[in-house]
Amino acid sequence: MPRFLFKRWHGLHMIWTLVLVLILIGVLLYYQWLVGLIALVPLAGLMLYSWKAEKAFRKDLYVYLSTLSHRIKKAGNEVFNQLPIGIILYNEEEMIEWHNPFISVMLEKESVIGEPLLELFPMLKDKEGEFAIELGSSTYQVTMKTSDKLIYLEDVTNQLALEQKYEEEKIAIGIVMLDNLEEATQGMDDQTRSVVQAKITGAINDWATRHALLLRRTSSDRFLIIMTQKSLRKLEHGRFEILDDVRDLSADNKVPFTLSIGVASEADSLIELGNWAQASLDMALGRGGDQVAVKSGQRLSFYGGRTNAVEKRTRVRARVISHALRDLIRDSDKVLIMGHKIPDMDAIGAAIGVLKAVQLSGKEGYIVLEGINPSIERLMDVIQEHEKIVKWFITPEEALQMTTLRTLAVVVDTHRFSMVAEPKLLSMAPRIVVVDHHRRGEDFISDAVLVYMEPYASSTCELVTELLQYFHDRITLNAVEATALLAGMTVDTKSFSMRTGARTFEAASFLRRNGADSAMIHRLLKEDLDAYIQKAEIIKHAEILYDHVALAVADKDRQYSQLLIAQVADTLINMTDVKASFVISERPDGLIGISARSLGQMNVQVVMEKLGGGGHLTNAAVQLDGTLEEATAQLKQVLSEIEAEEGLFE
Repeated sequence: MPRFLFKRWHGLHMIWTLVLVLILIGVLLYYQWLVGLIALVPLAGLMLYSWKAEKAFRKDLYVYLSTLSHRIKKAGNEVFNQLPIGIILYNEEEMIEWHNPFISVMLEKESVIGEPLLELFPMLKDKEGEFAIELGSSTYQVTMKTSDKLIYLEDVTNQLALEQKYEEEKIAIGIVMLDNLEEATQGMDDQTRSVVQAKITGAINDWATRHALLLRRTSSDRFLIIMTQKSLRKLEHGRFEILDDVRDLSADNKVPFTLSIGVASEADSLIELGNWAQASLDMALGRGGDQVAVKSGQRLSFYGGRTNAVEKRTRVRARVISHALRDLIRDSDKVLIMGHKIPDMDAIGAAIGVLKAVQLSGKEGYIVLEGINPSIERLMDVIQEHEKIVKWFITPEEALQMTTLRTLAVVVDTHRFSMVAEPKLLSMAPRIVVVDHHRRGEDFISDAVLVYMEPYASSTCELVTELLQYFHDRITLNAVEATALLAGMTVDTKSFSMRTGARTFEAASFLRRNGADSAMIHRLLKEDLDAYIQKAEIIKHAEILYDHVALAVADKDRQYSQLLIAQVADTLINMTDVKASFVISERPDGLIGISARSLGQMNVQVVMEKLGGGGHLTNAAVQLDGTLEEATAQLKQVLSEIEAEEGLFE
């Protein structure tokens, strides 16, 4: 306790003592006045002492308060001047009136009072609130209060450096896979196979060392890589050059080696990170391999994918999928089959093929068809003449009403949830099967119990035809069923001129043996004179970009079907020196349709995916809202970005 406070307490104690003594003396004076007078002498001494004590207290209190005020003021000034925050006070004319020492140190000037604020800090013009600025090598967080004419500046350079280091050192996981090891080594002797694999492994190890990646081999065709976020950014900036390195190493082989890589980062846990990495690898493989899929938080990016998927030489997977599909059908009360919106011949033919498999299993099967469009009109006219097939076609509304807890939904010729004929059906059906030949995209039907996706296949009809051959020992198709399947293959391969392999012709041969009518297919694919003239009208507006890209934009006052737009793109790709073609037109439904084709040197799937669409390496499309001018500008912007990043062509 301070001395003056002790004295104060002591003085108060004395006052109460005097009051008590006065009371006692008053009693004595009343009864013994002489004794009372004698008692007044010590009382007078006590009162004198109390008066002096009170005077001393007031003096000490004054000294204490004056000292305390001085110390507080001194401490306040020291703290204010030594704050690690700059403070500037300016006037209405934006002239600096005062600043603390932090500003002098920051600007390396003794004083800037009286100088114009915007000459020293031009970046503060028309600013308000909180924002960051850079001065020299330092970054400052600025809080500007224009109403009070006050500015606070905090040096956040170290904080930002720490945050950057934290972000750069976050862990990312990747899985590297030789996606065609079996096909690439087919026919090699053991010694040659070992030498080639050693070269590929050496290239992968060198790549990992250059980029500071931890690489561990987990099997003959798989590697695990662990890296930091900083290393991942470098790999993305270099667009994963290891894809080209490995392909070039085995370029002399009949089938060159290709890699698929799945990478994941920005997950909440290591377990989630591992799951994302595997899902990214599945995505890369589902898109045909020879590419990288990177999932970073909500962002999904793709690199590579410039080669066509390699045709699998073995049918083991087709047999396994066929038997699994047979078991699922037998365990269901009914099967609902549907393709994508605005179905084409491949979707209808594949649906008819699956319907045959359902009927062979003794179950009810229905094909969900939302409507007839020009691309399937002639085929549907043929089907209408065959009651055994046409009676199994139903509308989406009918399909929803008959769905039960034991219904199986089979989706053909698409794997995208938003593209199916009736998305509600997928949420109602307890089990879903997907059969598709397109490269895998983001909007994947993730809860399917069975997925048969083979990007190497020419068409979904080819895949379904192979499944049928393993579905029953002695399967026979009627002429309409076989023709519908063969028509789907013919359309998607441009009469067997594109994306065809040995298995494509084997499937076609099986269908021909079962009565497929090629003459009927020729009649189905005939085009009329009006359509030919319409195509010519669009083609005459074509222009050549980047020396080898044909771009045709239809008249804004005309509307064309997606089928006709695609046919124009097919025509343009056959022109001399054209390696890729894009056709843009307004469709009857008001959307802007873009069809893209290439000969393989450009991945048009990547181009269309950047616009929200998808497809194959050589065949893709997208539908957009907006105007023709906006769609054209978006497409040209995407082409410009790809050309700047990695080049449009191989």
